[in-house]
Amino acid sequence: MGTKVDIIVAEIGSTTTVVNAFSKFDTNPEFIGQGQASTTVLEGDVNIGLRLAIEDLAKNMGQETIEYGQLLATSSAAGGLKMTVHGLVYDMTVKAAKEAALGAGANIKYITAGKLRETDLEEIHHINPNIILIAGGVDYGERETALYNAQLIAAMKLNVPVIYAGNIENQKEIKKIFEEKGLELYIVDNVYPKIDVLDIEPTRLVIQEVFENHIIHAPGMENVRELVTGAIMPTPGAVMESSKILYEDIGDLVTIDVGGATTDIHSVVEDSEEIARMLLNPEPKAKRTVEGDLGVYINMQNIVQSIGKDILSEKLKISEGDLEVLTENHKSIPETDLEKRFVEVLTEYATITGIHRHAGGLRALYGPGGKTTIAEGKDLTPVKYIIGTGGALTRLMSRVDILKQIAKSNRGMELLPNDGAKILIDNDYIFASLGVVSKEYPKQSLKLMKNSLKI
Repeated sequence: MGTKVDIIVAEIGSTTTVVNAFSKFDTNPEFIGQGQASTTVLEGDVNIGLRLAIEDLAKNMGQETIEYGQLLATSSAAGGLKMTVHGLVYDMTVKAAKEAALGAGANIKYITAGKLRETDLEEIHHINPNIILIAGGVDYGERETALYNAQLIAAMKLNVPVIYAGNIENQKEIKKIFEEKGLELYIVDNVYPKIDVLDIEPTRLVIQEVFENHIIHAPGMENVRELVTGAIMPTPGAVMESSKILYEDIGDLVTIDVGGATTDIHSVVEDSEEIARMLLNPEPKAKRTVEGDLGVYINMQNIVQSIGKDILSEKLKISEGDLEVLTENHKSIPETDLEKRFVEVLTEYATITGIHRHAGGLRALYGPGGKTTIAEGKDLTPVKYIIGTGGALTRLMSRVDILKQIAKSNRGMELLPNDGAKILIDNDYIFASLGVVSKEYPKQSLKLMKNSLKI
């Protein structure tokens, strides 16, 4: 016996592949089931895990088989794009480029400011990036640096896509430089068009497009197009898409996704007027940070070392020897009460550390006129909603308590959400899936999102 659903979305993660099934998009959209299996990147073909997850979905729905109209996907399984960024002034154009990359599935491996040196070119060769971003100069401002850097990068003939997102006066010359070498070039609006203005969305969209082209050639992902019929988005980009759609409906929010390999924080929030007056540099309204050392499975040992084995043993009320056994036999999905408690402690550390890195803070400066307070980084004080998504923060018993610790962790100078922020959980674990679906069905996706969050 089988059944037909409209859309299945696969979230192919570093450790687990989750599939979500949806129907009735034209009338009354419904989330109708979920399946999961281990991701099979190491076996060289993620389709194995994807098929197993669809079989698990069928079993969970009491069916022998599942037919579907479309199969879409988000992926972080093969890692992000390796990217290098080359701008003019570090605090301005390079920072803007970095913000664009982090929302779109790219991992920045190298950043330069000013004219490239010989050692910079050697480092780019060594990294062998999947994509290069050239920025620099506000519109109708400094021109020479970006042109100089473009000529050197084009001469390297790396055969990777290059994005130019700098001073618009340079666009014709940049196009000519890369056309003459027969290299792939994307020209987009300046990421830093004028002082105190960031425009990162055009660059972000191009990086996502390059990600989709790249991901199907990554190890284990080559055959994914055999099954996936529609879009493949980077999972963090999909979560950001959902966060932005939800922001338009309910207001300032932060979404936290603690995963097996990384902890991703997505905020969509306007700075408060008071903090905006103190800010040294502008921040994007939609900001993402990815913490590559904060994962509760692949990077579990990093968190264990950071907490300290003595403190962790005390928290879990076990000996250091038992902790050693626990870490050596760590599973991607915890089963026993002790394993679950262990993951809860790891998740709380990843959540608090991740959001402290994402948020800005206040700093006192002392000068001839006395003390001045300045603000640096992202202002999360206006946040009304803290949303937990991803495997850990949707399934652990203490998920709400973990997110409540954010406000309690403020030492007074951090621009963190306060204790008035409401905690919401993506109970159906469908946030990333709906980010992909929202490209075609925005209103229906918003409805399903709010159902999952129970608002």
